[in-house]
Amino acid sequence: MPQCKQPPDSEPALRMFAMPKDANANGDVFGGWVISQMDLAGAVPAVERAGGRIATVAINAMRFHQPIAIGDLVTCYAKIESTGTTSISVKIETWARRHASAHQVKVTEGTFVYVAIDETGGKRVLPPGD
Repeated sequence: MPQCKQPPDSEPALRMFAMPKDANANGDVFGGWVISQMDLAGAVPAVERAGGRIATVAINAMRFHQPIAIGDLVTCYAKIESTGTTSISVKIETWARRHASAHQVKVTEGTFVYVAIDETGGKRVLPPGD
C-alpha cells in the first residue's frame, strides 16, 4: 500500500505524546492505546454531525503501518466518509512526529463507525446535514 508523505492538510482531531505507561515490553506503544486514541479522534466529527450522543459500533478497517515510540507526538486526523440514517463512518489517519525531530510518518489508519443514540442508549435518526 502506498504511503502518504505528508499528513492531511486539515485540523487535527486529537494530539498527544506517547508516554512510557502506554508502551509494551518492547518499548513500542500498545496497539490498543492507539485504537483508543483513534476512537476518541473519530468521535469529534461524529458528535458534531450527530448533534449529540454517539456510540462506537464497529471498526470496519484498521491497518498498522509502523510502530509508535515513547516520546513521539501522535496526531489523529478524522474525516467523515459517509453517513446513513443513524450511522456515521469516519476515516482516521494517525501520524507520529518522531521524538525530537520534524520527521512525520503515517503509523495507522482505520475506518470507525458510530451510531447516534438517544438518552436511553437507543438508536436515533441523524438530523439533516451535509
